[in-house]
Formats: sequence, C-alpha cells, structure tokens
Amino acid sequence: MNVGQDQFRAALLDATQPVPEGLTDGAGAPAGRRYSVYRNNVAVSLTEALIEGFPVVTKLLGEVNMKGLAGLYLRRHPPTSPILMLYGDSFPDFVATVPQVAHLGYLADVARIDLALRHSYHAADADAVDPAALAALPPEALIAARLTLAPALRLIRSPWPIHAIWRFNTEDGAPKPEPGGQDVAVLRPGFDPEPHLLPPGGAACIAALMSGATLGEAHDAGVTETPEFDLSQVLSILLAGGAICDIHK
Repeated sequence: MNVGQDQFRAALLDATQPVPEGLTDGAGAPAGRRYSVYRNNVAVSLTEALIEGFPVVTKLLGEVNMKGLAGLYLRRHPPTSPILMLYGDSFPDFVATVPQVAHLGYLADVARIDLALRHSYHAADADAVDPAALAALPPEALIAARLTLAPALRLIRSPWPIHAIWRFNTEDGAPKPEPGGQDVAVLRPGFDPEPHLLPPGGAACIAALMSGATLGEAHDAGVTETPEFDLSQVLSILLAGGAICDIHK
C-alpha cells in the first residue's frame, strides 16, 4: 500500500493524526515505529527553532506555552526551506490570529522584532557612508538627495510600546513599559543587530526613504505624521547605525 505525500506530511506535523498505514522500510518491513520516532524528532526540531528564533516571545509566554503555540504553528505552517534558521517567517502574523494569546495584543509585534533581528543578522553586508559626506551637502542638495539604505535595516511600527517591552525582557534594570505606540528601526552597525526607538514621525520618514523618496519628501512624510518632526534625529540614528550606504545627489 502506497502512502500519499500529502498524507505522509500531514501526519508528520500533527501527532494527533494516526501513523499512516502501509509504511515500509527499504527491506519491506513495517516502518510505523520509525515514522513515530521521526515525527517526534521533526516536531522537536521545529519547536526548538521557533524558541531560538523568537527568544523574547518565549520569555513572555514561558517555554511551556511557547511549545504549545509552536505546535499549533508547525501544523498549519510546515517548513518551505530545509534551513531551520529561516523557519518562522509567518510566525508573527500567525500569532496575531491565535485566540489563546489575543489578550497579549503586543505579542505579534514583539515577534516581529525578534524576526527582524534574525533577518538583519543574516542580511547582506554593506559599507556605510562617511557621515561627513552628508554633512558637507548644501541645504538644497541635501533636500534633493536620495539615500541607499543598508540591506540589514528593518522597520517595525506598532500601537504598543514594543521597544520598551523588548528592553524590559532583555536588559537588566530596564524601565517598565508605559502605554503608547512605538516604532522601531533594527540596525546592524557591526555584526550584531540592535533595535532602536524612533522619534515620532521617524518611521514615516524612513519608510519614505526606503521607497526611494528624496530627503525633502521623507521629511515631509515625517512632518505630515508629526508636525514637530526633526529630520536630524533620524539621520543621526541612521548614521550611527551604519544604515546609509550611498548618497545620490
């Protein structure tokens, strides 16, 4: 009896399903027990990959609850790549749909920080510009300039205090989060990426730069969102984080 690939995979990722009938090894002997062991190893490996890939989410939930959430996820979202470090790209969006954690409204966005840090770490390298090159531009040239931003840059916007939550769960002595939305830029000035809290309007400005806007247009995007927006603050964050790779005059 042949076992279809869909049936084999569905049961592999869901321990509540019975072992497919008719499984045999290369010698034609029954292989149901081997399948059970293999299924358990796959589930354990994928669960460990999610725990490692989403450390702050794991800390917030506790490892037992995280394992339960991971079990739900892997049954609905099987791996699409053999590289375990890539597993979990859709996990933040999945978290936002799970009723069991709906009372933790911030959890999905914290997961997005965890994921952004991982993506940033594995992003391509790029040389940062000398800050003096930007400072040397006259005002009219600065406003018309377009910037190439580093591949490692990631942007997360949230109605929750996600940067404060992330710090509170990763840094000793960090202050307790206060209510309010926060936007975060993940930058990688060296080998290790870091999340940076953006000033009001900063995310709108960076999003505009990422879409190819001039600095003047990006400034306007920030001001539209926050009238008191200060472009120099965002440029300082990007320069310090090595996130500006080229200036197109």
